[in-house]
Amino acid sequence: MPYVTVQRDGQAEIIVKKSRFIVNAAPVRSELEAMGFVERIRAEHRDANHNCFAFKAGGSQRMSDDGEPSGTAGRPILDVLEKQGLSDTVIVVTRYFGGILLGAAGLVRAYSQSAAAGVEAAGVATAVAAVDLRVTLEYPLVGKVQYLLTRAGALTLDSHFGEKVSIACRVLAGAAEALENELAEASAGRIDVKRVAEVLVGNDLQPIHGDAVGGGHEGLGR
Repeated sequence: MPYVTVQRDGQAEIIVKKSRFIVNAAPVRSELEAMGFVERIRAEHRDANHNCFAFKAGGSQRMSDDGEPSGTAGRPILDVLEKQGLSDTVIVVTRYFGGILLGAAGLVRAYSQSAAAGVEAAGVATAVAAVDLRVTLEYPLVGKVQYLLTRAGALTLDSHFGEKVSIACRVLAGAAEALENELAEASAGRIDVKRVAEVLVGNDLQPIHGDAVGGGHEGLGR
């Protein structure tokens, strides 16, 4: 199942009947990181009337109306996360009241539009699970191993040549077991293959957040 999150921190602003809605969205890995982001935005806008938020991170989700009528702020923000299928994402919408009441329906629309604008500013990244492998082999097997890696669509990350050859590579999770079996069969067990990490990657097999993960993301399991 594809994993979808925002690519980077993003900010946008909309004006609704003289009220300023400033939205900040960001990728996060845990509830602790999400709440840290919320607190940072609150500190930056401590003079605002409301700092409403919602997040889905590390298998948890929370939302807050922060003084707005119940269900008119946090819930619409969370709905944007859910409708776009976003994981590990936090959105904070800051409101500076402009003197004109918006009513419940107007607030829902304003917070929904703000959240959507924040996601657009941050960009959306769709990823799939991949596995990083460390392959250790003897020199006569290098050509055969490189052929198998290429056939599996693996990305070579680095190679070390010492007493033996050590190749770090990345392959889509769905192809990892078959590659491991092919490497074992091709060498009568003389090739050592270790799983190093699980990574969420884009089409180019590059991590969407720039680093490997240990399996803590939604939809990523061993």
